[in-house]
Amino acid sequence: MEITTSRFNDFSRLFDLISYQRNKYPNASAFNYKLDGRWVNISIQHFEEQVDLISEWLLDNGYQKEEKVMLIPVIGSPDWMAIDFACQQIGVVTVPVHATLTSEELSTIANETKARLCITVDSQHANIKEIADALGNLEVYSIERNRLDSFPAFTYRESSPALRERLHQLRAEVNDSDLVTIMYTSGSLGEPKGVMLSHRNIVHNIKSILACFPLEPGQRVLSFLPFSHILERAMTYAYLAFSSSIYFSQNRETFTQDFLEVRPYFCTSVPRVLEKMHDYLQAQLLSRHWLKRTTIRWAMSVGKEYKERHRLPLTYRFKLLLARLLVLRHWRKKLGGQMRYMAVGAAALRPEIGRLLSASGVQVVEGYGLTETAPLVSINRFEPGMNRFGTVGHVIPGIEVKIEKMEGSEEGEILVKGPNVMIGYYQKPDATRDAIDGEGWLHTGDIGQFVGRGFLKITDRKKEIFKTSSGKYIAPLFLQNHFAQSPFIQRCMVIGFQRPFVTALIVPHFEILESWCITHGVHWTAPEFMVHNIKVMQLLKEEIEKLNQPLSNFQRIRNFVLCPTEWSTEAGELTATLKPVRVVLESHYEKEIEKMYQ
Repeated sequence: MEITTSRFNDFSRLFDLISYQRNKYPNASAFNYKLDGRWVNISIQHFEEQVDLISEWLLDNGYQKEEKVMLIPVIGSPDWMAIDFACQQIGVVTVPVHATLTSEELSTIANETKARLCITVDSQHANIKEIADALGNLEVYSIERNRLDSFPAFTYRESSPALRERLHQLRAEVNDSDLVTIMYTSGSLGEPKGVMLSHRNIVHNIKSILACFPLEPGQRVLSFLPFSHILERAMTYAYLAFSSSIYFSQNRETFTQDFLEVRPYFCTSVPRVLEKMHDYLQAQLLSRHWLKRTTIRWAMSVGKEYKERHRLPLTYRFKLLLARLLVLRHWRKKLGGQMRYMAVGAAALRPEIGRLLSASGVQVVEGYGLTETAPLVSINRFEPGMNRFGTVGHVIPGIEVKIEKMEGSEEGEILVKGPNVMIGYYQKPDATRDAIDGEGWLHTGDIGQFVGRGFLKITDRKKEIFKTSSGKYIAPLFLQNHFAQSPFIQRCMVIGFQRPFVTALIVPHFEILESWCITHGVHWTAPEFMVHNIKVMQLLKEEIEKLNQPLSNFQRIRNFVLCPTEWSTEAGELTATLKPVRVVLESHYEKEIEKMYQ
């Protein structure tokens, strides 16, 4: 299906979004950020002036089309967006990278892209400066405006008629097929690659979002994910097209307070944020008076039965009303009380969590995409009957998706074709040929199938599916999500490649585990000791046995190791989108894994 609505014909390049909003829906509070304890707004007109001045500073300092600028944001802000748009309209290519990358990874990216300029945050400045000194050709500035090494374009006021004319000329020469950004994939198997995206790739996604999402001009949205996150970046562009009032969270520590202050109508999130909210409710079950525990447990069971449909049964509607009144409304209050819609991506969302939050009055939809598809491929819709929990919805308008089925199965690799598919991997022609076949189909590496009325369901990663030594295929993503249903299991990674049976590395949910220990008279010391406690081991064994029951015999976890610390991006154990990095974890826990099979 093509996107033909005339509303979408006014922009074909990303920076056109600025004039699109200014002409169609001018917003006096287009961008909002917190300064000295109060929210400050920036109009679209003021923002456009700042973007042009940054472009002119770049031109005045000799930056040319196709040169690369590295951006290392921790969280979004009007400044990051202004720098991004300023580069776009003169053909300079931005390379946003995650602040959690190691020095070696950052150095590799800077060297591979031959970036001339890097703009970063305080926490990374010294690290990047050291890399720049080693490379010898990389300028480094801080995004912080009060530093001596702040990006000088923020205070640039030397515009001239000649520079302005040059800017207009370059802006007119930018084509929608031009490379606009290189985004490095986090690589759950440890193989990050630079994904080259054009204006056309991302603009197609923005137009699909406009066609699918129920947002109106002026509605408040909260952005709290990093600008280096492709989903958040695409959504922020879409907010601009919607003429939303975008509020940028201050940092990761304050975003819960920001929800209460901003009271947003919509936001995008990753599953881990919702899982933490769910964990909070679970913890209440272990610490409250028995009557409160019973009420919370009942309300959660009602919420987890929630289904998106035109009309809910009368008896269920009554139970849902009571559950909201007693418990579930408090969850919505934690999001500011005005939240109506939330889109979730980047990793699999457990269906019961989506149902529970939707039952509280915040409609949650899950989508699917990749950096290579800029990013959306499919998403559930907000209309009644168009959201099916446990799936990633219908394919977005204007693209094709097919399943390359495996023998004897309805499942297979998901293939994508359309204007959202990347140009290719930067300086990796062989990897590009492996990913995109001769007919233009992108081989995603994800396994899935169509179910129901055209809903796409993801079951695993092709590269992560493995065979046990007995010849049985194991889909680790399915099992990891299944065992994460336990309130005592925060993260899980199953093991079993060429092994006789399945085992698992498990990170307990230490906060909930501590509450359980206090309630059951088990002396709590520290996580590194509690993972060896006999009663704790017995508790987790019972949880595993309970969750093993509905599984086939070959899928069941036979042995497990409790990890004493949470996995982290800093240690390389999680990707920037918080997926386990198998190769790193198997190396870190090599001895423990071998012991499980002795």
